[in-house]
Amino acid sequence: MASRDNAKRISRFIKCPNRLWIPFGVLAILLFTLPSIVSAQIQIHLRVIEASNVGSSIDPSLRDLTEQLGSLFRYTSYRLMKDEKRTLAPNQGTSIPVHEGRSIEIIQVGHQPNMVELRVRIRRDNTDLLNTQVRLSPGRTVLIGGPKHREGVSILALSARF
Repeated sequence: MASRDNAKRISRFIKCPNRLWIPFGVLAILLFTLPSIVSAQIQIHLRVIEASNVGSSIDPSLRDLTEQLGSLFRYTSYRLMKDEKRTLAPNQGTSIPVHEGRSIEIIQVGHQPNMVELRVRIRRDNTDLLNTQVRLSPGRTVLIGGPKHREGVSILALSARF
């Protein structure tokens, strides 16, 4: 009788680990895929700039963009209106309120080792004023000419770190 009880205990012990393999297997898969999910996160830096021909000043915080702004746009004055940093995961977006009911929505739609793809939309009252897609290399900045703003236009300076 004791040997039967021992046989049942051994049988239960052998069957039990088979059930435990499922949670351990799921955990192992998560541990292997989690680093790729985490590494796909990026930090974006968005600067919203008002460009106009009223005056001739450049905001000191935009000195790193002076050459790029001058080569792409023909305005005499550039003023920083918004400076935001956000972290995005794949297929995740962020909405940044700007001014006059406008907001900027940025969504990470693609990611490769040396390039990230972002959808950028400027919206006002659920209407797209701008809807574009950009590809960025790490540490590079892209300038996007936006809609009219007061006596000039809005320009988006967008960069990403990953």
